[in-house]
Order: sequence, then structure tokens, then C-alpha cells
Amino acid sequence: MYFVVAYDITDDRRRNRVAKSLLNFGQRMQYSVFECDIQKQHYVRMKDQLEKIINAEEDSVFFYNLCQHCAKQMERIGIEKKMLDKKDYIV
Repeated sequence: MYFVVAYDITDDRRRNRVAKSLLNFGQRMQYSVFECDIQKQHYVRMKDQLEKIINAEEDSVFFYNLCQHCAKQMERIGIEKKMLDKKDYIV
């Protein structure tokens, strides 16, 4: 499963915890955007961890699930960050 995860966290401490958690599942592409190529059980674990960190009344996290076909058709301009190999993630 391929996800783009974006977040808007109001508190610096929670924002840092969210970013640190997401580093275990994917690669940071921009300050608050991660790309994650993970299995279903890892997605469930990632989402569960983030729900425990955020304040649902102040923060938001968005999960954009892209099919393999859509993920292959993504386009970027400018500097392109290469995705890490799946074996490089801690999940």
C-alpha cells in the first residue's frame, strides 16, 4: 500500500513526535509530508500511533492511499528525493 501522509499539528512537541513516528514508516518528502510504501498491518499500526500522539480537537493528519498504478504515475518537478528501499524502514 502506498500512502502520502500530510499533517497540520499545532503544538511543536506533538509535531516532532508525529514526524519521528512517521520516519519509522516512510520518508519525509517535505516538512509535513511523508510517503509510505507499507503493508496493511503497518498502516494500521502507524495510524494507531498517530492517533495516540495528536490532539484530535486541534490537529489533523491526512492519509492519501494511492493504488500502485497511480503511484507509478506521480510526477514531480524540481529536486526529486528518492524513496528509500523498504528494508530501510523500521516498522
